[in-house]
Amino acid sequence: MTENALPFRVRIPVRVSDLDLQQHVTGAAYQQFADHARFACVGAAGVSVADMLADGIGPVNLELTVRYLRELRAGDTVEVDCRWEWGTGKTYRVEHELRRDDGELAATVSYLSGMLDLTERKLLHEPRRIWAERAIEPALLGLP
Repeated sequence: MTENALPFRVRIPVRVSDLDLQQHVTGAAYQQFADHARFACVGAAGVSVADMLADGIGPVNLELTVRYLRELRAGDTVEVDCRWEWGTGKTYRVEHELRRDDGELAATVSYLSGMLDLTERKLLHEPRRIWAERAIEPALLGLP
């Protein structure tokens, strides 16, 4: 996590539609929980994805890694955090920890992402700068 990062967390109840026949949370639901947390974080930082799209750019996921550590089941509530990691170049990482009600780490979800020029269909340089220019609360995105 970068030094400037503020913690961002959301609590999400497990829904019936998140379950398989054994009442375990499906793999796709873990990704959806992470996506929900990331979009909530972006909104809390004051970034308008609609404005980005109107400007012809948009965030894109290039890689997804999910590590399942403990099961989530029907009736659980999952707490999902969101941490942005910035390097140099065209990509950045967004890391999520999903925790059960008892605080136990249930899963980690990691994204390698970039900012896409929607016309050229190419990654833009310096996605950190693009996010920072649009954020009202950049610390939520791990930015100064």
